[in-house]
Amino acid sequence: MLRSGRVSWSGEAVKPRTLGHGLLDALPGIRYGFFTREGGVSSSIYASLNCGVGSKDDKGFVFKNRARAARTLRVHHEQLATPYQIHSNIAVVVDKVWPVGEGPRADAVVTNRPGIAVGVGTADCGPVLFADTAARVVAAAHAGWRGALGGVLEATIEAMEGLGADRERIVAVLGPTISRANYEVGGELIDAFEAADPTNSRFFGPSDRDGHAMFDLPSFIVARLLSAGVLAADLGLCTYADEDRFFSYRRATHRGEADYGRLLSAITLD
Repeated sequence: MLRSGRVSWSGEAVKPRTLGHGLLDALPGIRYGFFTREGGVSSSIYASLNCGVGSKDDKGFVFKNRARAARTLRVHHEQLATPYQIHSNIAVVVDKVWPVGEGPRADAVVTNRPGIAVGVGTADCGPVLFADTAARVVAAAHAGWRGALGGVLEATIEAMEGLGADRERIVAVLGPTISRANYEVGGELIDAFEAADPTNSRFFGPSDRDGHAMFDLPSFIVARLLSAGVLAADLGLCTYADEDRFFSYRRATHRGEADYGRLLSAITLD
């Protein structure tokens, strides 16, 4: 079900690498990719395909990286629409693409316009790509714990339905996300999840520290998608554990690094 390209850090010129899933591969009329960190022009902690406009990386490099990613999806670089992410439950419909860095404050982007690629940036949070190819509607959502708990996935599905999609036809795939093994959280987060729904306790496992737990964000995201009535799957890849392929906010924080790159996940209609 999982496809990927060869990862190389030997210095030769390489194209951006994408990861995919069979559920989306089987759908006609779309192009998509969960991009890795390989195949860009950035260096140091941003090496190499850093697509994060909000990072402290050289903006010229970020724009070149975004253009490389857009070209991989066979869309013009000015037609790649990513929002100004705020860990919300806001989903917006994209009819016309805004200038880079001037996107709406939202965490999901939805379109039915061919030639527009909608995408999100992540570095541990969950990137989810959606498609209903019968209705010709696609979407991308950024689901950290706040957004997932707050309803960003459901808001994305509702926005897709507003363009004619049917949730019984929607396919959603979760890309590289921090795994339970590397995501320790404190008691306030546990309390917030259990207050919303006591059965959410199943997504937390024991930690070595009192008052803490290991949180399974990928399983929570997939469970929310399935509960919303869409067909959903998870690539099962951890951003924290796989430094060669993925940026990770938490890994950078643990190392005391000044910043971190962002991975792009995007989808477009043929």
